[in-house]
Amino acid sequence: MKKLATSLLAAAAAVAARTTESQTHREMASGLSMPIGFKNNTDGSLLAAMNAMLSASRPHHFLGINHHGLASIVATTGNPDGHLVLRGGKNGPNYDSTHVEQATQELSKLDLNPRMMVDCSHANANKDHRKQVTVLDNVAEQIEAGSRHILGVMIESHLVEGKQPIAEDLKQLTYGQSITDACVNFETTTVMLRKLAKAIAPSLHASAT
Repeated sequence: MKKLATSLLAAAAAVAARTTESQTHREMASGLSMPIGFKNNTDGSLLAAMNAMLSASRPHHFLGINHHGLASIVATTGNPDGHLVLRGGKNGPNYDSTHVEQATQELSKLDLNPRMMVDCSHANANKDHRKQVTVLDNVAEQIEAGSRHILGVMIESHLVEGKQPIAEDLKQLTYGQSITDACVNFETTTVMLRKLAKAIAPSLHASAT
């Protein structure tokens, strides 16, 4: 699969909970030259995401569009850089140390990447964007306690807090405020990322010496 010009603009990608089971998304992920996160199902189970990681890590052939804009058979070599994203489920959050350890064990049984990302939003925040701060605080505490199973976090962030409906007159929209999921604002995002950076700093220093 040839690299698209736009691929240079993205460092990583993620497949949402409701499309993790999609074969089309798994095939596309197998040909992307970047890490791909697969979210656990909305019911909280990890199996579909782990199966997606396995599938995307292997070569695929499928009908697609080539760089000339023509229909063609696309061949991929597989993407070894898939990882799990914990986003919570219908039974509640799954970001705490107990859930992270359980996920690590399940991933290891399938020889998959045992390090994962935590989604601070969605079911982990009970759909309350303000609770993302609580989730990140817990993740930072896990890292400070020595956990090496968390490789990053996902935050729903924008310039202005909250969300807004799409108005008929687009000029009425508030610049920098989400029109989809509610987000934390830029100032809160800054505080969250600084807290995470502080938690990570000792391990970065240790690996550099």
